[in-house]
Amino acid sequence: VKAVKEGRRIYDNILRFIKYSMTSNAGTLWAIFLAPFFGLPLPLVPIQILWMNLLTDSLPGLALTAEPPERNIMSRPPRHPEEGVFSQGRGFFIIKFGLIIGISALLFQAFAIKEGMPWQTMVFTALVIGRMAVVMSVRSEEDSIFRIGFFSNRPLLGAIVLTIVLQMAVVYMPFLNPIFNTQPLTLNELLLTFALSSVVFFAVEIEKLIKKKRWLMS
Repeated sequence: VKAVKEGRRIYDNILRFIKYSMTSNAGTLWAIFLAPFFGLPLPLVPIQILWMNLLTDSLPGLALTAEPPERNIMSRPPRHPEEGVFSQGRGFFIIKFGLIIGISALLFQAFAIKEGMPWQTMVFTALVIGRMAVVMSVRSEEDSIFRIGFFSNRPLLGAIVLTIVLQMAVVYMPFLNPIFNTQPLTLNELLLTFALSSVVFFAVEIEKLIKKKRWLMS
C-alpha cells in the first residue's frame, strides 16, 4: 500500500512539473508570437528568455518533487495504463492558461509603453514572477492553495523566494542591467508588475472553486 501511494505521488509530481513547465513556456511563446499582431515590439530579448528558462525550470521544478501526496490520492481509481499526460484536461489547461499569461503580458506591455515605463523590464519580471504563481497553483488539481497551505512544501517555497531574489538582482544590480537589458523599477512599477504576475494564480484558483461548486451541485 505504501509503495502504491508513493508511486502515485511520484507520478502526480511528474504531471505537475509538465503542467507547470508547459503552461509557463506556452505563456511566453504566446506573448512573443502575438506581439507583432498587436503592433508591439518583441517583449523579450534572447538573453532574458534563456535566463527565465534556466531560473524557473530548475529550482521550482526540482522542488515540485517534494510535493506531498494529495489527501484523496488513495481513494482515486487506478489510472488507465494508456492514459496520456495531456488527458484529464491537462492539455486544455496548458493552452488556456498559457494564452491568459500571454495576452495579459501583451496588454501590460502596451499599457507600460503608453505610460512611458520601462516596459521590457516590467514584462520580463512579470513573466518570471508569474511562473512562480503558476507553480503554486498547479500543486493540486482540486484543492485551493489556501487549503493545502503555502508552507506544506517548504523546498518549493524556498525555491520561489530564491528565484524572486535572483530576478530582483537582475533588475536592481547595475552591473547586471546591461547584460540582461534591464533597468531598475520604481516601487509603483514593481507593484504593478507583481499585480500582473498574480493574474494566472487567481484565475486557476477561481476555476478550482467553480469546478468544486459544480461537483457539489451534481
